[in-house]
Amino acid sequence: MLLMKNVLYIGNKLNNKTSNLSGIQTLGPLLENEGVSVQYSSSKLNKLLRLLDMVWSCFKLSKQVDVVLIDTYSTQNFYFAFLVSQLCRILNLDYIPILHGGNLPMRLKSSPKMSKMIFKNAKYNVSPSGYLKSAFQTYGYTNILHIPNTLKIKGYPFLLKTYDTPRLLWVRSFSEIYNPQLAVKVLSALKKVYPNAQLCMVGPDADGSRKNVENLAKDLNVTIKFTGKLKKKEWIELSKDYNVFINTTNFDNTPVSVIEAMALGLPVVSTNVGGMPYLIEHDVDGILVAPNEPQVMSSEIISIINNSERRTVLVENARKKAEKFDWNHIKLLWFKALNSN
Repeated sequence: MLLMKNVLYIGNKLNNKTSNLSGIQTLGPLLENEGVSVQYSSSKLNKLLRLLDMVWSCFKLSKQVDVVLIDTYSTQNFYFAFLVSQLCRILNLDYIPILHGGNLPMRLKSSPKMSKMIFKNAKYNVSPSGYLKSAFQTYGYTNILHIPNTLKIKGYPFLLKTYDTPRLLWVRSFSEIYNPQLAVKVLSALKKVYPNAQLCMVGPDADGSRKNVENLAKDLNVTIKFTGKLKKKEWIELSKDYNVFINTTNFDNTPVSVIEAMALGLPVVSTNVGGMPYLIEHDVDGILVAPNEPQVMSSEIISIINNSERRTVLVENARKKAEKFDWNHIKLLWFKALNSN
């Protein structure tokens, strides 16, 4: 039985063309559906106004909420989390950072004093991945809860694909840290074996990287389908036309898009970075390769296309793992975190 009813969720609740859905936009509504009263900050597009709105929301709602959830990343938003967390301390508000940034371990190293002020004083730090939990424990943090990212598994039909030629699907925002140019290089390598190989790239242009991807595609004389940002249902429907999911990032935590691909029956080939080996067991429920190695990634994709027995094992095991991320399981962990003293 859920006892705690009032939550303030701090994060980037944006609705624009340059960002995908964030944690605040997925977890928040799920908690609301379970009877939790959730108030949000902030949807302001301007970063300064967003920060001011977050701070004001803490002041305004300090007597009304029981706990503050703070989406916490490793780059600029780290400072947002720092300021909000310290305000929570002044206001005597319990707060729980939710650790999203795959490069947060580097932040622990580069900003140890600020990190300690945020994370040591938190009610808990929620890590969606075993990777970040382990990294934080290495730095002496003991108040870490592992609560995975979640999805509603019934919304992800497990479909068997045809494998006459590679049809690659990439779903992420266009950002340098996600290395989208690697996807183009992989397609180019595959076309030497499969001239009809395809690549569809789904996601918003976060930092201007899409232009670099388009230029590289021209240089390598390959054609890519760009959809821009799609709603969840739209890209799930689109996924029916593709047969391999690739994840090309240089830094990562536990991306929901990869879990979703596993649920949909798409074999996943990912770079072996950050939290990915905590999510994917190599050659059991996905394939892990070294970053920035297009030839290696393309070779693994060719193996998936050619080896039906290996492919079947990968997709069936991946679906079983994805089912463990279903909200009906994960919500119990959140109830425990919110209700504990």
